[in-house]
Amino acid sequence: QVQLVESGGGLVQPGGSLRLSCAASGTIFRIDTMGWYCQAPGKERELVATITSGGTTNYADSVKGRFTISSDNGKKTVYLQMNSLKPEDTAVYYCNTQLRIHYWDNFRDYWGQGTQVTVSS
Repeated sequence: QVQLVESGGGLVQPGGSLRLSCAASGTIFRIDTMGWYCQAPGKERELVATITSGGTTNYADSVKGRFTISSDNGKKTVYLQMNSLKPEDTAVYYCNTQLRIHYWDNFRDYWGQGTQVTVSS
């Protein structure tokens, strides 16, 4: 059973910073991609940033220059450094990974439980 455990959310003032972490555990053969998505009230879940096992990153236009995604492949952990936070960044942030449990499996999506990020004065 694969588990994704997120941490680091909370309340921060506009212009502040937060760092999210997500660690994958369980039987894992190979991770292809790890990333973060967010969902604000009344909106669909959307991409924030992803990083491949090779280090290729992808960001939503709204966070480019403010957020940085990184990973520690050995620890199966992905991080999201969020700087210059804005009220519109307020959302539940979900960790996502595409991985194979066994070498014969296809890559599958797994999701964390979500962590609340609130940007407000």
